[in-house]
Amino acid sequence: MNKAVNPVAKLSGEILPPPDKSISHRSAMFAAISSEDSIIQNYSPAADPQSTLECLKQLGVEVQKENSTVKISGVGRDGFQNPDEPLDCGNSGTTMRLLSGIVAGAGVECSMIGDESLSSRTMKRVIAPLQKMGCKIDGRDGVYAPLNIHSHQGVKAIRFPLPIASAQLKSCVLLAGLFGEEPTAVIENVLSRDHTERLLELDSEPYGSGKIIRSSRDHVIPSQNYSVPGDFSAAAFWLVAGAIHENAEIHLKGTGVNPSRDAVYYILEEMGASFKKTNNKLEGREPVSDLYVESSELKPLHLDPALIPNCIDELPILMVAMCFAEGKSVITGAEELRHKETDRLAAMAEILNLAGADIELKKDGIVIEGKRDFKPKAATYPTYHDHRMAMAAAVLATKGTDSSTITHADCTAISYPNFWNHLQTLSDSVI
Repeated sequence: MNKAVNPVAKLSGEILPPPDKSISHRSAMFAAISSEDSIIQNYSPAADPQSTLECLKQLGVEVQKENSTVKISGVGRDGFQNPDEPLDCGNSGTTMRLLSGIVAGAGVECSMIGDESLSSRTMKRVIAPLQKMGCKIDGRDGVYAPLNIHSHQGVKAIRFPLPIASAQLKSCVLLAGLFGEEPTAVIENVLSRDHTERLLELDSEPYGSGKIIRSSRDHVIPSQNYSVPGDFSAAAFWLVAGAIHENAEIHLKGTGVNPSRDAVYYILEEMGASFKKTNNKLEGREPVSDLYVESSELKPLHLDPALIPNCIDELPILMVAMCFAEGKSVITGAEELRHKETDRLAAMAEILNLAGADIELKKDGIVIEGKRDFKPKAATYPTYHDHRMAMAAAVLATKGTDSSTITHADCTAISYPNFWNHLQTLSDSVI
């Protein structure tokens, strides 16, 4: 499905961002390995978190859904059943990487598969540490899905310095560690999103500029009873849209503002975006706020590479913002973008080139010469079936000179099923 997006003169209104995908995935997995029942409200209807629920069902976990509320009857660490069919993770790297830590740690006999995109993404990062822990796991060519997992003699504790700042890798090792008699320690020199530690209430301590997190069988896994906050990564598209439009005022209700996730808020604020937060509270173990954004004059920025792990998913829409900041903006240290659903550095460079932006693609980043009065050319924007490419291109197109087309626009359902409806609500820009 393609979508045509018209230029718009005004963006205004109030929307509720979709439920946070990262928290939805984790809430379901952690509820499954708890010994108690959990009721999770506002669970994400997006395709990826739904893949997690289907995999849990295959493992013998009772999952009941009523609208956006999910009840999960925990089976504890040792209650999984060997599935009759491969666990289908769909397009979800979070499902495959985190759940592999759980099923490998538990010694479940299974295979894990994904769609064409997921099957092309490396799983070596999780395979290697799991093998060091004594888990029996291997992949196609030692790198890719399908992953094959077998029973083992027990999980060995390891001390694991993270080679890259990756919440998925960190979580995978910690989840496998929950099945070991001795504590596994993950050493994080550069902090990444901390939902796993928060939701599991894992012990951690400062370590240099980072921290050490530990997990073992002694840790009691808490039930997961809360409402999932709005997804900050989804809200970021509207934060940028509001900032770059001349006549904009957008209110985003109930948005998660976890400090390990919200770097783009402060990056945009440093660029001159006009924001405010209200109604600050805790939802379960996560901070939540209402966010307001209005029209702003943006300044260029050389992004500190140390912030990349905290804003990796928001970098595509941040590149759009940089196109409208007067002067040169630079992103470096972002090579991880090349290993997402698509090569997001190359894909965004193509989108921005089609729009007529002045850019230079680098191996690990991009240089953008922005203009406050930049008018993107009308174009047919490729998305490579990547939801974040589709949404970034759509926001860009609302500032265009004429109607543009977003290809494979239905891929936004991966993370934001209501994206096009919300764009219509705010702008009446979608044909």
